[in-house]
Amino acid sequence: MDIYDVMRTTFAARSYTDDPLPDDVLERILDNARFSPSGGNRQGAHVIVIREHATRQRLAELSMTGARRYTAQIANGESPWNPLHEPGPSAEQIAATDVPAQFTAPFLEAAVVLAVCVNLEVVAAMDQHLDRIGVISGGSVYPLVWNILLAARNEGFGGTISTMPVAEEPRVRELLGIPDTYALAAFVPLGKPTKQLTKLRRVSVAELATRERFDGEPFEA
Repeated sequence: MDIYDVMRTTFAARSYTDDPLPDDVLERILDNARFSPSGGNRQGAHVIVIREHATRQRLAELSMTGARRYTAQIANGESPWNPLHEPGPSAEQIAATDVPAQFTAPFLEAAVVLAVCVNLEVVAAMDQHLDRIGVISGGSVYPLVWNILLAARNEGFGGTISTMPVAEEPRVRELLGIPDTYALAAFVPLGKPTKQLTKLRRVSVAELATRERFDGEPFEA
């Protein structure tokens, strides 16, 4: 496929057919995705390939904590899990929230689930002393995650980025044997999408980019 076609048609696929994703195809996906950039080319990412049903069932269960708050805040008209404001719903309300199946189904129905971790000993977290949530270290791992999804699209497969289980990172770390020096970055369920979207809704370039300053004129050619 043309690279621009791949970029414009790679969507968050959360529903899959029963088609398998063979190891040789997955290896080809990872073999191409690994050429993503990372800080200092230190390549501190590690991917865990998860096929066992019991492990995926447990990941689905562990995703419920994050999904309950996410769902409760959405119902309350809030941007869920945003780092600037405490949730409006109480802890009791969040605990009583029913979680839609869409949050757990990809872990169970995808052909495979990838857990992507990043080695905190090799990332350059330039924002570690700022009075805000850290985001910079993601630059050394999320290009790989996106490359995986682009490569999967090129192979006729699809997936999504799920971070719901990260709310229970200590338990996930124990489940998957992740060392203390690594952080969970994303879970990527992959499979054959039940439907391939070709028209995605995104903001325009003029809405996305401005000239010279954040409050500058919209960027247009």
